[in-house]
Amino acid sequence: MELRHLQYIAEIVRCSSFTKAAENLNVTQPTISKMIQNLENELNADIFVRNGRQIQLTDVGEAILKYSGPILQMFENLKTEINDLTFLNKGSIRIGLPPMAGSSFFPDVIKKFQDRYPGITMKMVEDGARKIEESIEEGLLDAGILLLPVNQAVFDWFPIFNDWLKVVMHPAHPLADREQIELAELEQERFILFNSNFTLHDRIKNACRSAGFVPRIVSESSQWDLIREMVRADLGIAFLPDTICRLLDPDKVKAIPLVPEIPWQPVMAWRRKGYQSLAAREWIAFTKQIFSDST
Repeated sequence: MELRHLQYIAEIVRCSSFTKAAENLNVTQPTISKMIQNLENELNADIFVRNGRQIQLTDVGEAILKYSGPILQMFENLKTEINDLTFLNKGSIRIGLPPMAGSSFFPDVIKKFQDRYPGITMKMVEDGARKIEESIEEGLLDAGILLLPVNQAVFDWFPIFNDWLKVVMHPAHPLADREQIELAELEQERFILFNSNFTLHDRIKNACRSAGFVPRIVSESSQWDLIREMVRADLGIAFLPDTICRLLDPDKVKAIPLVPEIPWQPVMAWRRKGYQSLAAREWIAFTKQIFSDST
């Protein structure tokens, strides 16, 4: 039994005629009669009782008609949903955004995307780049912001921005008036870092080791604005991208370039292998175009 058998039977009953049903279905009357006959042979049971011009359903026919309505309606719903998904009238995407990249670059991008595709649901997961990387690889996120370098055997990506870290300190700090600071000069400082879910956590620790010391970490956070406030309260020094530092009040905290530079290069990344929904693919293409135009 095929779906078209159900369509033919339902239309024959609706029209009370094989001929009219065939016209409505754009097939010939012999074709529809042959299809019903083949189904009856398959089932070894009659579907219609033919009394002259009158058409009646047998018990088997009644049973088929009983189930054909919901099945055909589900099929129509499926076609509608596939059409909506194909033309991006609906769908969902899961995007991972670290706090700094999310607040700096994406509110306007998300607004433009939702204006174009109001039927697509967007789930934003805010976390560190390291955690986002794990979630993308496990298939829990469709795409997200990572920091270079990324594993090119696992991820495809395109660049969002090229930036570098500055050291952020209280205005009364003895080094606050310097034009630049060498990382080695910060050996005795109290460090306020992003937590271990963030790529910057290990990147800063490794940079300090390369400069000849192990940093004394007094606090960790997942929120850059909380880190800023801890620096403002003179609880320690921190490291934030220049893009974020431009948003800081210089009367409350000072942001000074580092030597050597520690890069901060966010990229949009997704798995190279595995299924990507139409909505996710459109998000990737959409954001790639926006950031290409801005560079």
